[in-house]
Amino acid sequence: MTDAPATTLKPSLIAMDHDQLAEALQSIGVPDAQLNMRAKQLWHWLYIRGAKSFEPMLNISKALREQLAANFRIGYPEIVDAQVSKDGTRKWLVRFPATEKTGPVEVETVYIPESERGTLCVSSQVGCSLTCTFCHTGTQTMVRNLTAAEILGQMMLARHEMGDFQGQEFDPSGVIAPLAGRRVSNVVMMGMGEPLFNFENVKQALLIALDESGLNFSRRRITLSTSGVVPEIYRTGDEIRVMLAISLHATRDELRDVLVPINRKYPLEKLIEACHDYPEKSPSRRITFEYVMLKGVNDSLVDAAELVDLLDGIPAKINLIPFNPWPGSEYECSSRKVIERFSDYLEEAGLPAPIRTPRGRDILAACGQLKSESKKTVVKLK
Repeated sequence: MTDAPATTLKPSLIAMDHDQLAEALQSIGVPDAQLNMRAKQLWHWLYIRGAKSFEPMLNISKALREQLAANFRIGYPEIVDAQVSKDGTRKWLVRFPATEKTGPVEVETVYIPESERGTLCVSSQVGCSLTCTFCHTGTQTMVRNLTAAEILGQMMLARHEMGDFQGQEFDPSGVIAPLAGRRVSNVVMMGMGEPLFNFENVKQALLIALDESGLNFSRRRITLSTSGVVPEIYRTGDEIRVMLAISLHATRDELRDVLVPINRKYPLEKLIEACHDYPEKSPSRRITFEYVMLKGVNDSLVDAAELVDLLDGIPAKINLIPFNPWPGSEYECSSRKVIERFSDYLEEAGLPAPIRTPRGRDILAACGQLKSESKKTVVKLK
């Protein structure tokens, strides 16, 4: 990606909370007596109707709409590329504009349709600083955190693309959709980046996604996945209270130090301690532990036994993830027989251990395969 000149963008109204919307309106001269009403109107148009411009907002005067357009924008990301897998999974490469410090950046967002739900996998950073050795995203240099508007914008874009906003029509031809209700029914913060290294922006985006008068997702339908940023796990339980998933992948520090290098800072003892505390804050009172199956690395019955011991006392589900290959990876996926044996051992010990069906592998949209071409560039200000 080439350097781009810095641009001065009008502030986006997406991801402003009610108070921030009122302050934005006040800044362009809306009388104090009207601030609450006008903020509610904007909120409705943004999150219920999915308006991409101010023109359709006909219950707002033309003069005020012109003022809004002159001072603000509704900052949806640009779709650079869209792919559909043979299994119906959709992947969008989306671009966000240049900032004062970086050129335009791109991330990938994935929609996974199933018969009972449709799950959107959302990115929180451009690139990643964790360098997990089995993960394609981890091979990309960390560029920057996404803003709350850019995180929430991925959800809103997907809802547009899938016809979920009020009043939209959508032709579901060739697309598996949930049996009833919205197509984007679940959100997982499992895309590019470590969400808890971008806590404040992730928090603001998710709280608006949870707002009953906004996107109105329930806490049971939003899952935040972390590689183990222990201090922010506690904050997540106190301040966001969504479902928690831990990217675990190993039961011993010496192996996890290699697979998930953040373990060197927050070793398993500290991570498991935080996990013991979290279920009281979770809407389902259970934590999901993600465990990628790597041939000859972490897939023995000894590993399974250690996993049972490690999670003793934690209400847990283990998602067993067949390794998704990517160009240049040194790992191989465990055989189906080995994965099933591992799952059976955990199930017999009382731990639910479903084997995740790989989705979107043919378009590199599966777990651990996301990557963009954004590079860390600094824009020189004139």
